[in-house]
Formats: sequence, structure tokens, C-alpha cells
Amino acid sequence: MAKVTGIGGIFFKCKDPKKVTEWYQKHLGLNTNPYGATFEWYEGTDNTKKGLTQWSPFSETSNYFEPSTKEFMINYRVDNLEALVEDLKKEGVTIVDSIESYDYGKFIHILDAEGNKIELWEPKD
Repeated sequence: MAKVTGIGGIFFKCKDPKKVTEWYQKHLGLNTNPYGATFEWYEGTDNTKKGLTQWSPFSETSNYFEPSTKEFMINYRVDNLEALVEDLKKEGVTIVDSIESYDYGKFIHILDAEGNKIELWEPKD
């Protein structure tokens, strides 16, 4: 079965994403970019394989987390998105949209048991 391999990102809503990003840069030293900050790391089992975790503040009025009403969303890295989605469909998990592909990976959104929107990402590391 396909599975989650790590955290791909932490996304949260705030009143002023630019101000929050600047605060984290100034006070905690995050190397920020227009999307927040990207953390690079290497897998413990294969220290030659680089991975990324994204940290991103969103406007409190963003609808990106819908249909969830929560102020956060977690992105999970997965190793085989298509296979995982097929398993999730068989298990009755709510699939919010369809798989989208970009030059940095494939994405889809699902809802957990409490209606939290989750982003699944098969990266192209």
C-alpha cells in the first residue's frame, strides 16, 4: 500500500501573512520567500536523497483550505499518489478534487474523519 513518507508542509491562516513571515524571518531566522519558507533535509535511510518541507502563512480570508473551516492544513509527502488515492476511494475517504501535476510533483486534497482538509503530495525531489 502507498503511504505517507513525511510532512510536506504546514499551512495556516493569519491576519497579515507578510507581517507574520517577516516576524519569523527577523526573530527566528527563517530563510523566507514569497511563499513562506522551505526547509531542506535529507532522508535518514538515504542521506543522499534530499527532501523539502514548506511553511506557509495564508491570508485569514483564503478559501484554499475549503471545504474545511479550520485555520490550518497539513501537506503530507507520499510515495505513490495514484495508488494511495485508489485505496482511499475504496475506503470511502472524501476526495475533494482530482490529482494535479506540476514540475515539482503531484497533488490532491482529501478530508480526514473530522473534515480537516489534507493535501497529499508526491514530490519530484
